[in-house]
Amino acid sequence: MLIALWAVLDWRTVRDGIVRLASADPRWLLLALVFTCLGWLTAACVRQGALPERLPTGLLIASQFAAGAANHVLPASIGAHAVTLRFLLGRGIPLARATASLALYSVVRPIAKTLVLLVFLVACPGVLVAGDLVPDEGTLFLVAAGATLGLGLTALLVATVRPLRRPLLDALRCALTDVRLLHTRPSRVLALWGGAAAAPVLQASVIFAVGAALGSPLSWAQVTFAFLAASTAVGAVPAPGGIGPIDAAVVVAMVALGAPVEVSATAVIGYRVLTVWLPLLPGALVLSALVQRKVL
Repeated sequence: MLIALWAVLDWRTVRDGIVRLASADPRWLLLALVFTCLGWLTAACVRQGALPERLPTGLLIASQFAAGAANHVLPASIGAHAVTLRFLLGRGIPLARATASLALYSVVRPIAKTLVLLVFLVACPGVLVAGDLVPDEGTLFLVAAGATLGLGLTALLVATVRPLRRPLLDALRCALTDVRLLHTRPSRVLALWGGAAAAPVLQASVIFAVGAALGSPLSWAQVTFAFLAASTAVGAVPAPGGIGPIDAAVVVAMVALGAPVEVSATAVIGYRVLTVWLPLLPGALVLSALVQRKVL
């Protein structure tokens, strides 16, 4: 619904972007599609890395593909987490451990993204011009205030709502136990942290490939940095799939690094076509099939 509303309200931008995409280099667009498919594999890797138990690979990948469709319907990854939770429970994972794995997944991904962003800042100081992308003091204050408010409300709910206290405390104990266990197994560490670090890089690579197909002057490092900086700055906004706030922030970041506005906007539109619109119907069909087969 949100995607359709945005397309209606800003139909000229969508129309112009689709026209430009139709004349883009198909080889770069094919590479962008490959990066998109690899993104689903990395999501499955992170999910597996957050659990000690071995999950069936094929069903895990299928569940993450289906979760992608649900993720663009509900905000703050609620849809994807709901699909994954049902999948884990169907595999016989206890509720506390399944909930703990979702929490670990949610915590590791932003940490890994921030670490990758810092690596880019240190490794490419001469390529990246970040002056226009550094948030001002007011923005930093709002982010800090929002994070503090979220933590405060969570603590208040746990303290005052007794039915929530027991399952949350059980999940916390299980999470601490699993974190220690998982980090004694190199394969789980690689899947968890490697997949979490690769996910935003692959997303940025989709935008870079679409931009290269349109003749964007930005390098891969610049586009990746623009995506990491923009998504880190506005990623906490609870929009379904991050659609809207992240898109606008990425366009602004790319323009600040020297890309034309039209090319930047079209690259982001192409990114959404490949990662949201194109797999939306197949993802919904896979989701329906998994439900019918009692996998979810």
